[in-house]
Amino acid sequence: MTDPRAESRLRIDGKVAIVTGAAHGQGRVTARVLAAAGAVVYLTDLDRTGGADAAAEAGGSFLAHDVTEPASWAAIVARVVADTGRVDVLVNNAGIIEWATMTNTSVAVWERVIAVNQTGPLLGMQAVAPVMRARGSGSIVNTSSVGGLGGSSPCFAYGASKWALRGMTRGAAQELGSHGIRVNAILPGTIESRMIEGQDPGAMARGIPLGRIGVREEVARLTLWLASDESSYVSGADHLVDGGARA
Repeated sequence: MTDPRAESRLRIDGKVAIVTGAAHGQGRVTARVLAAAGAVVYLTDLDRTGGADAAAEAGGSFLAHDVTEPASWAAIVARVVADTGRVDVLVNNAGIIEWATMTNTSVAVWERVIAVNQTGPLLGMQAVAPVMRARGSGSIVNTSSVGGLGGSSPCFAYGASKWALRGMTRGAAQELGSHGIRVNAILPGTIESRMIEGQDPGAMARGIPLGRIGVREEVARLTLWLASDESSYVSGADHLVDGGARA
């Protein structure tokens, strides 16, 4: 009998992946998980030191990158294609949060959050689409949030951007599907991260059916599945990683 773990590895082994915002946190863990499964991973970030460390940890390559700049995206994709001849996977992970309600959100804060969380993924999808179309395949994974499922009063701009990213994901899936390109969104819930440092994990877990907060590896494994051919008929969908909190 075939080892299912070996089969899963074969279905992403050798695929070329770009992971944005990969110097720290969720992006760093995702890059490591993809590389461990056999993908060739390019980690991008503004943080050159953290990015280089993360790339060394994952066994991938680091490229300095501003996701809000079209020219930076063009350079990233050109470099990856020059190195490998392909881009199979894009993980739009880079994101920021500002804790401000609607009435306290300045235009400057709004524009900064939208630039990274919404315009960044748009530019990424636009940059990789021609390369993926030429190959007739590809997988794009956009990191949204459960904050994009409803109102997000304490972080108004963040919630709005993550809600918009869900719509962008579906529209892109509709456009690119005929070219063999799948586009999906992952919606993490309460996950161990710097965003919840100082909070009481027990209190945060009370409303979660599984009785605990999640860890980054659990989000990364869902990304791995969506990036791989194991999810070959899955596109245009929201994928919750929240322990059943929205069940």
